[in-house]
Amino acid sequence: MTITLAEEIMLLSLDDESGSAQQKQAAAWAVAGGILLELVLAGRVSVSGKQLAVVDAAPTGEPLLDGRLEQIRAWIGDRGKRRVNDWLMKEQGKVIAPTVERLCARGVVVEEKRKALGIFPVRRYPEADATVETELRERLGAVVLEGAEPDARTAGLVALIHGAGLHASAFPGRRRKELAPRMEKVAAGQWAGESVRAAIRDMQAVMAAVTAATVATAVS
Repeated sequence: MTITLAEEIMLLSLDDESGSAQQKQAAAWAVAGGILLELVLAGRVSVSGKQLAVVDAAPTGEPLLDGRLEQIRAWIGDRGKRRVNDWLMKEQGKVIAPTVERLCARGVVVEEKRKALGIFPVRRYPEADATVETELRERLGAVVLEGAEPDARTAGLVALIHGAGLHASAFPGRRRKELAPRMEKVAAGQWAGESVRAAIRDMQAVMAAVTAATVATAVS
């Protein structure tokens, strides 16, 4: 089963047993970046000089991507282009729900509704099909831990995980400092065209800035 980059990031961040999201804020940024990068790879949008533009409004056939493509087109409107950072800032709080819904529709996770303390409604998404995540983690491990050459989508996924600081979700039990050098090398590699690399750079910059601001707020 081929799932989107956004779904892969979401799947990595969901606890297998409880189905609750781990590192939820960081995951939201990475999921938003994953959808945008997927649209860049599909030739539907471009990133140039930190500006986002729609170059082909034709549907991709993937509901999660096509819904966001139409929203980007409407958001840009007659301007022709707008800042990538502004889209990610606007989008990161809205992408978790539709991405999880897509995983549910595929049968990868299942929705469970409960009430915490018998009052507050809570939704969890435990795994229903472990084969998808198993293949995903094996592919990431081969590239990051074993030095295998990545394809464009896997390299983009590594870059998003690294930029959002999702090392613990993607590689539980591994220390960030042992993962970072290889992930940085993969992210900077010549695995795709300049438009894709520009998109990655801008998304990493936004996620790094947000992470720094979050840490500063926490310790102040």
